Amino acid sequence: MKNKNLPLIISVVTILLFIPLIAMQFTNEVNWGILDFIVSAILLLSTGLAFNFVIQKVKNTKLKIAIYLAILAVLLLIWTELAVGIS
Repeated sequence: MKNKNLPLIISVVTILLFIPLIAMQFTNEVNWGILDFIVSAILLLSTGLAFNFVIQKVKNTKLKIAIYLAILAVLLLIWTELAVGIS
C-alpha cells in the first residue's frame, strides 16, 4: 500500500523545522545543534505517520479523536522532557 500523504507529512515537518533554524539567525535565545534537529525531525515525522495511520485504519470518529489526543500528549511529554535539559 502506497502512502500518498508521505510527501505532505515530510513537507510539514520540514517547514516546522525551519522555524528554529530561522530563529537562530536572529537571536541567541534559540541554540539548536544538529542532534536537536534530528531528534525533532524524528518526533514530528513519527507523529505525522501515527496520525496518518489512524486516519487510514480507525473508522470511529470518537476513537480517532481520543487517539489523536493521546498521540499529541505523548509528543508534548517527550518534547517537554527533552527541553528540560536545555541551558
